[in-house]
Amino acid sequence: SITLFLTSIVSSSAFVAVGKSGCSAPLQMSDPNRYDEWGFPKKESDYGEPAPVKKVARKSQALPFAKVVFPLDGSMAGDVGFDPLGFAKTEVDLSTYREAEIKHARLAMLAAAGWPLSELWDKKIASLFGLPGVLDEAGRVPSVLNGGMDRISPFYWGACLILAAAVDFYGLNRASSVKGYIPGDLGFDPFGLYPKDDKGKKWMQTAEIKNGRIAMIAITA
Repeated sequence: SITLFLTSIVSSSAFVAVGKSGCSAPLQMSDPNRYDEWGFPKKESDYGEPAPVKKVARKSQALPFAKVVFPLDGSMAGDVGFDPLGFAKTEVDLSTYREAEIKHARLAMLAAAGWPLSELWDKKIASLFGLPGVLDEAGRVPSVLNGGMDRISPFYWGACLILAAAVDFYGLNRASSVKGYIPGDLGFDPFGLYPKDDKGKKWMQTAEIKNGRIAMIAITA
C-alpha cells in the first residue's frame, strides 16, 4: 500500500510545476515554451509571437499642421502624408488605393496628351484611312461637354473595353504572382528606362505619380 501511495504522488507531480518557494503553479498541459521556469505563462513577446505594431505619428508633408500615422510612413513613392479622411488604415488599404490611383493617373496622362493631339491630327489621320473627321465646326474633339459622341463608332468603344479588361486582368495576375509586387508595376519598359537601383526606381515611381496627379487635375479642370 505504501508503494501504491508513493506511485500516485510521483505520477501526479508530473502535472504540477513546483516553484522554488515550494508553491505549486496551476495545472498546465499545453506548450511548455509558453511558461517560465516557475510554471507561469510568459508574455506573448517572450515566446516569439509578434507584438502589435506601434503607430508613431509624424508630421504630414502635404499638410504641415496635421499628423499622420502608419502606414503613411513615407516609404511608398509619392507618399506625402495626405489622407485627411483617414482612408488608408492598413498597408493593404494603402496598396489598394495606390493601385487605383496609378491606373487613373495613367489614363489621365493619356487623355491630357491625346485631347489636344486629336484636334491637331484628326483630319490628317482620317484622310489617311479614308474616314470622315469627327471634329465639330469649331475644330473641337467630341466629348461629353462638346457633344459629337454619336460620331464615334461603337466598335471603337468595344475595342477600348476589351483592351482595358485585358490590361486589368494581366495586372491582377501579375500582382498575385510576382514577389515584392509594387502597385502599378506591369513590367512594361520597352525602352529600358526603368532604373535598376532602388533609389532610381523610387525616383521614377515618384515622377510618374506626380505627373499623373497633375494630369488628373488638368483633364478634370
